Amino acid sequence: QVQLVESGGGLVQAGGSLRLSCVASGRTFSTSAMAWFRQAPGKEREFVAAVTWITYYANSVKGRFTISRDNAKVYLQMNSLQPEDTAVYYCAATPVPPRLAMKSDEYAYWGQGTQVTVSS
Repeated sequence: QVQLVESGGGLVQAGGSLRLSCVASGRTFSTSAMAWFRQAPGKEREFVAAVTWITYYANSVKGRFTISRDNAKVYLQMNSLQPEDTAVYYCAATPVPPRLAMKSDEYAYWGQGTQVTVSS
């Protein structure tokens, strides 16, 4: 089993920045993908960013968010935050390279989520 723990969420004003972190522990794996998804109240969970040997971004965050990975840790640097970025952000991981990195079904392991709130 793999456990994922997110941190770094909080309350920030529009235009501000936050950096989310996710640490994986438990059974280690080498070739894999890690990703961030988010879910706003009343909405479905949506893809934000993923990193395999390349990075993927949702159009809504491209140019503002940056995903990076250091072994069993993945980070999401979020700049120019807007109220519509308010959501619970989830870290996800898979031991198998995904066919479609933007699909939540590809990920076997999920964190508990961290709240990001952006005030206007």
